[in-house]
Amino acid sequence: MELAMTQLFPVFINLTDKPCLVLGGGQVAARKVQNLLDCGAVVIVISPEAVDDIKQYSEQGLVKWLPRELEVNDLQGIFMVFVATSSPEANQQAVDWCRERNILVNAVDDPPNCDFYVPSVLRRNSLVLAVSTEGKSPLYARKLRKELESIITPEHGEYVDLLGEQRELIKETVSDINVRKRIFEALVNSDILDLLRRGERVKVRERVQECISSWQD
Repeated sequence: MELAMTQLFPVFINLTDKPCLVLGGGQVAARKVQNLLDCGAVVIVISPEAVDDIKQYSEQGLVKWLPRELEVNDLQGIFMVFVATSSPEANQQAVDWCRERNILVNAVDDPPNCDFYVPSVLRRNSLVLAVSTEGKSPLYARKLRKELESIITPEHGEYVDLLGEQRELIKETVSDINVRKRIFEALVNSDILDLLRRGERVKVRERVQECISSWQD
């Protein structure tokens, strides 16, 4: 069965200590650099000129800035590339070199030259929601993300962190896999999120213990 169109594969990538290259030195490039730094990537910027933010990152040792044009050898060992220069010719050359070497590349505002698209992201601690229109309308993706901000509140992130904390403790202390599953289900289906929204932290801990104890008895 043939699909009417190719679908993108949604995935969250761990960029910690992975070398990522940003081609360009303007504000768009600076935003990409900040996002990559937030994710723990090793960031290299190549551009003859750069905005102050990139220069400051370089001076602070947060990124490696090479004030020149891209050379093909610069791609050696690179995991991911963001292309964001004002030159269509330079952008296309970079994309071609990346694809010849099977390096993931994203050319800003140029969907045909993107192996992946950067979604509009809503972060609440460990809870991350990503909205993508597959490059068709980044503005609409941002609009939807803003609408979600009023629905997915900071308490949702606190709840996810609490669930993660309890998951590790339960895995260490409860040997029966079936009991673990029932406890996890009890925690997820409890009123803990509502208690967090009301600021009732003491009751949150009490409810956690109730969910655990009810299946350990």
